[in-house]
Amino acid sequence: MKKIVVLPGDGIGKIVLPEAIRLLNAVGFQAEYVWGDIGWEFWCKEGNALPQRTIDLIAKHKIALFGAITSKPKDAAEKELDPSLKGKGYVYFSPIVALRQIFNLDICIRPCISFKGNPLNFIRKKIDGTYEEPFVNVVIFRQNTEGLYSGVEWTNPPKQVREALETHPKMKAFANVPSEEMAISTRIVTKKASERIIKAAFEYARKLGYKSVTLCEKPNVLRETSGMMLKIAKEISKDYPEIELWDTNIDAQMMWLTKNPEDYGIIVAENMFGDIISDGFAGLIGGLGFACSANIGEEVAIFEPTHGSAPKYEKLNPSIVNPIAMFMSAVMMLEHIGKNEIAQKIRNAIAKVIEEGKVRTYDMLKLKGGPDVFEKGAASTQQMTDAVISKLE
Repeated sequence: MKKIVVLPGDGIGKIVLPEAIRLLNAVGFQAEYVWGDIGWEFWCKEGNALPQRTIDLIAKHKIALFGAITSKPKDAAEKELDPSLKGKGYVYFSPIVALRQIFNLDICIRPCISFKGNPLNFIRKKIDGTYEEPFVNVVIFRQNTEGLYSGVEWTNPPKQVREALETHPKMKAFANVPSEEMAISTRIVTKKASERIIKAAFEYARKLGYKSVTLCEKPNVLRETSGMMLKIAKEISKDYPEIELWDTNIDAQMMWLTKNPEDYGIIVAENMFGDIISDGFAGLIGGLGFACSANIGEEVAIFEPTHGSAPKYEKLNPSIVNPIAMFMSAVMMLEHIGKNEIAQKIRNAIAKVIEEGKVRTYDMLKLKGGPDVFEKGAASTQQMTDAVISKLE
């Protein structure tokens, strides 16, 4: 029997992940779930949001389902530490970012695909005053371990770092800025990781019949890092003559995604740009309540919704949050381990519930979140799960 590490994390992660397991059980997926410790609770009482015991679990079982995480700025995190741990050098670092780096989960896949009948889908006004609803079918491949999220940064950079940077002529503009008034983040892009993510994007496009791969970067300004990725993309594209290679700048892409989103297929980008563009396209298919993702390395894979922990909703009973992003993350996990038939059953059931329109969570009704949403016709998290289970065939 397959063993799956489950990591509820914080806030609504503790709500939506158990609902996903209930759905997996209902569809007949046979697995043993091993629960792991991760999140704010463990930061506060242990000084570590990602205990070594959890890393060991994932290393052993290779597959994990992840809920959501709470992250706070450095000073706020320090304040919430157990008093016995304060002043001992503990530094908060996002556990999901840490997992990506520990297990080299360098390929992040974020599908943004419309469900028919979703009232939150993007619509566009036509010249004659009527409206049309383009079908959005975009999958973002986000390089997951490098770029601006690599974590190589300093406040008040040490002398040797400052001296090294000052060998670059552009640093002359900052010559009179004291180091203690300076914060520096580096954007690191490597050839190997770029080749892996770009090749994965083209392979996915070929497998599923997408006609284009778009590199979304900024090579006219970030000439070295974005320039390297564009050069590699052009070289790799030669092996995929049936797939067009497009390249767009991140700023222009954010405009175009609301002008002609149906034109795009696979998009590949560095870590931060991939984060930005995937949230942008997620907004066209209903928002983060529908946004799923996979973090895939050579051995380990972790699947998660891209929404945050939304702690203000955790204590509401019944729960109001939309579990579909978590469900779709479980679908991605099933596909990854070859359970395509079961995955398709869940996908079809979700599609039927959304198109039928009888059961909708508060976000689908465009309501402000709160305990009063049920009076206005919203379904609870558990009712949405029940509805999807009822449509399984």
